[in-house]
Amino acid sequence: MKRTIPWLLAATLSATAAHAAGNKVVIGDIDDMSGLYADVIGPGGVEAAKMAIEDFGGSVLGNKIEFMVSDHQNKPDLGAQKFREWADTANVTMILGGSNTGVALAMGNIAKEKKVPFIVIGAAGASLTGKDCNGYMVHYAYDTTALGNGTATTMVKQGGKSWFFLTADYAFGTQLQDSAAHVVEANGGKVVGAVRVPLSNSDFSSFLLQAQSSGAQVLGLANAGNDFTNSLKAFNEFGLGKTMKPAALLAFISDIHSLGLQTAQGLYLTTSWYWDLNDKTRAFGKRYFEKTKREPTENQAAYYSATLTYLNAVKAAGTTDPDKVMEQLHKATVNDMFATGGKIRADGLMEHQMYVMQVKTPAESKYPWDYYKLVQTMSGDEAFGKLADNKACQLLTH
Repeated sequence: MKRTIPWLLAATLSATAAHAAGNKVVIGDIDDMSGLYADVIGPGGVEAAKMAIEDFGGSVLGNKIEFMVSDHQNKPDLGAQKFREWADTANVTMILGGSNTGVALAMGNIAKEKKVPFIVIGAAGASLTGKDCNGYMVHYAYDTTALGNGTATTMVKQGGKSWFFLTADYAFGTQLQDSAAHVVEANGGKVVGAVRVPLSNSDFSSFLLQAQSSGAQVLGLANAGNDFTNSLKAFNEFGLGKTMKPAALLAFISDIHSLGLQTAQGLYLTTSWYWDLNDKTRAFGKRYFEKTKREPTENQAAYYSATLTYLNAVKAAGTTDPDKVMEQLHKATVNDMFATGGKIRADGLMEHQMYVMQVKTPAESKYPWDYYKLVQTMSGDEAFGKLADNKACQLLTH
């Protein structure tokens, strides 16, 4: 017995080491790092994810957590190619990414094929947990359904009954317009027209003239990032505010900071998170600001939360096996600085509260980044709809 103990010990240690090596966590971030959505997540999202890894302790299952970054440049083929490459050669165990629904849809196909958990943040298309759902995708911060239910409902109740849409010409814009239009019509309003605008467009004059000539009361801006800020600037420069009100269907605090309160004041928008909402959000905002000199967007806060949620699921599962980790994710309750009582539903949607905000006037803002006032808090059901109503996604169990 005494002679066999060293051999048994060595074998046990070897098996333990092999198991640990096989459970190495490699997180990849495939996002817009340099284009029109770079301020929305981009390098700031990288910082948020790294903060989460540091707060978790930097390692899990006996291994240091690895983190990789790539710029998808808003090209679906490039996002899918990088996802496949990392799955084949880098043993990636989870991908964070988005900021573009078209790219996220392409990456989602690879997630399903390679069985790699994919947490979508920034890409808004509700089809990601609808007709395009799969068992390895989680949609974390918001979707076009929640955005429409928040902003469009509020604008119609404020008297904006007739709408014209200025829409980003790809999957995100289409789904956002459709969602908002459905809400407008369900509340007794009418869509009188729409125009599709190429991504990263620089001249909005012809599109805004069409909107003005439509006679609509509301201009629904179904775009985001630099396209949103540039279209709103042009809206004000052309004096459309005399006859129409703009509706920000997807706007971020980085956009408001760029525009300034003088330009953005009075806008209604829907958000999943705001740095000045409560003590937890303010504490995170302070830490993030110390690192970046900016307050985080809702998506950057979601990157932090999603990274921690994934790492906790790996720890609970005791493995990086994708099916076991996904099972733990669906069991999880998200209670952190981003969400209270958040649940990852069977269709992949992370259901949580959403908030309708109005941008403050310069006189109302009392300190830096004091940009929003809370108009309404929506429950998960109010914002996203019920799981039972999701007929498009047949994957109601993993």
